Amino acid sequence: MQNELPPGAAAASPRPAPSPEEIRAQLDRIVKSPEFPPSGRSVAFFIYVMEEALAGRADRIKGYSIAVEVFKRSAGFTQDDPVVRIEAGRLRRILERYYLVAGQNDPILIDIPKGGYAPSIRWSDPAPDAVVVRPEEDAAMATAGSGLRLPAVRRRWLALALGAVVIGSSYALAQQFHFRPASSHGPTLFIAPFVNLGDGPNAENYTVGLTEELLTAFPRFKEITVFSREALKSRGPEGGSPQTGSEPDAQFFLGGGVRVSGNLVRVTTRLIDTETNEILWSQTYDDDIRTREEFAIQSDIANKVASAVAQPYGVMAKADAANPPADGLGTRACTLSFYRYRAELSAERHAQVRDCLEATVARYPSFATASAMLSIVYLDEGRFRFNTRTDAATPIERSLNAARRGVQNDPDDVRAMQALMTALFFNNQVPEALKVGEQALETNPNDTELLGEFGTRVAMSGQWKRGAVLLDRALALNPRGADYYHGTRALAAYMLHDNETALVEIKEADLQRFPLYHAVAAVIYVDAGMIDDARREAALFNKMRPDFIPNIVAELKSRNFQPADRARMIADIRKAGLPAVDEVESTMMLPSASSSTHQPR
Repeated sequence: MQNELPPGAAAASPRPAPSPEEIRAQLDRIVKSPEFPPSGRSVAFFIYVMEEALAGRADRIKGYSIAVEVFKRSAGFTQDDPVVRIEAGRLRRILERYYLVAGQNDPILIDIPKGGYAPSIRWSDPAPDAVVVRPEEDAAMATAGSGLRLPAVRRRWLALALGAVVIGSSYALAQQFHFRPASSHGPTLFIAPFVNLGDGPNAENYTVGLTEELLTAFPRFKEITVFSREALKSRGPEGGSPQTGSEPDAQFFLGGGVRVSGNLVRVTTRLIDTETNEILWSQTYDDDIRTREEFAIQSDIANKVASAVAQPYGVMAKADAANPPADGLGTRACTLSFYRYRAELSAERHAQVRDCLEATVARYPSFATASAMLSIVYLDEGRFRFNTRTDAATPIERSLNAARRGVQNDPDDVRAMQALMTALFFNNQVPEALKVGEQALETNPNDTELLGEFGTRVAMSGQWKRGAVLLDRALALNPRGADYYHGTRALAAYMLHDNETALVEIKEADLQRFPLYHAVAAVIYVDAGMIDDARREAALFNKMRPDFIPNIVAELKSRNFQPADRARMIADIRKAGLPAVDEVESTMMLPSASSSTHQPR
């Protein structure tokens, strides 16, 4: 069984590891929770790796053994089959959600670290002899993290020091950065220098380096505005109270601490609402300097923090959406509503978002992100047949114009590059589209909205396996992202003949008001032999989009599906009960085909 701390660090703790009985009790608590799926492969996977670890065989837990013993793959299983990696990522997301929701106060933490399948098991509370911390000190201790045990005198010194350093500086800074609605088009964040809580030069190097990495990773998300320690220069010595209006204030505050002990690096982070001082999110990251370089550790942790906090569907966005700003003309509310629309994909919300984005772009023509959002909404008029206008310019033309305007206004705006990539793709400029997507991914590899859209475009161009990998990465970084990407991941699994993953993902993508959801569900159910379910979904799709089936060949071509993929989907649509014609038949129906003037979805 793995320990969370490396051997050298673990020996410093007087507390024994959790017993097998305590671990099994925690396992039972997790799998019986409403946050854990009651059936399916995740339960079998989790129980298998836990029992192997408890039996002392953690070093023998490999992808091959899981595939054969849990998923009943044949002895000829190879790593080309992604089933174990996919399920491991899904199990990690389930455990993450469990400890964020139901398991916050559980005594034992269990996870499956990336890079392997053996579980990590550790206590979540301090050792029995840890210093008692008063409530006002507790936040400081939590910011520094727990788990590394210091001698009693140093523990007491650390508690007092953290009370002075972390509370006296970090929380004071958080209180000084009150939210000012008119300061930007999106949420504002102050990143404080992380506190060095370790010994020696290594701790200082990691602390300074991590802060710099965070200040590089966060500004790549153009929907937020980031302030750094430079904003404190006008505050005077010791970060004193600022003069009124001396610099922009922030709605959110990010701070934390770094400790280096032996071979272990531990980073703790907190996101705080500066109006209420509520801790919105916290996380601890452990790494081993024997196995990874300093720069790699700093970069990886910074990317994980940025992905969790700054995503369009991340912690800051959710907090902002729960308490919408009163921003006059509604610029902030409008951009927030765009992501709510993306999560739902309904014609009703589309009309509302299009109207407010047009007003925003008219008032702020240089606001690149709003132009990008408007480009995507324009494109949806054609590809989803949402609220189509009879303008002189087609939806795809308006989409391309808005996307190019966004990129011109800010060449580094990832949302603008994403919009241009998508518009080019639906304009049948596939190589150009994928090139823009690659450039956008280089600009911000942590943006899962981009990563999911790029993975979708790569997959639909015929590269289903690579697209699936990109979508898995997006969903692993942000498991609470848009259902749309679960739907495209289900389609990729269908194309890769992975029925089990396709069924899991299509159920994750609960998009009942989105017509294409039902079409993808229908072909997946056909492939799985669930014909009654397939016919039900096909009937719903045909009711919502009666124009699609008579033009199915043109519709699939407009999305750049390859001939073999089109033929397979058409055959399965027929099995689901809809009268779809194949390409040979469609060429014999020239009047019908040539009269189609629809725009691609």
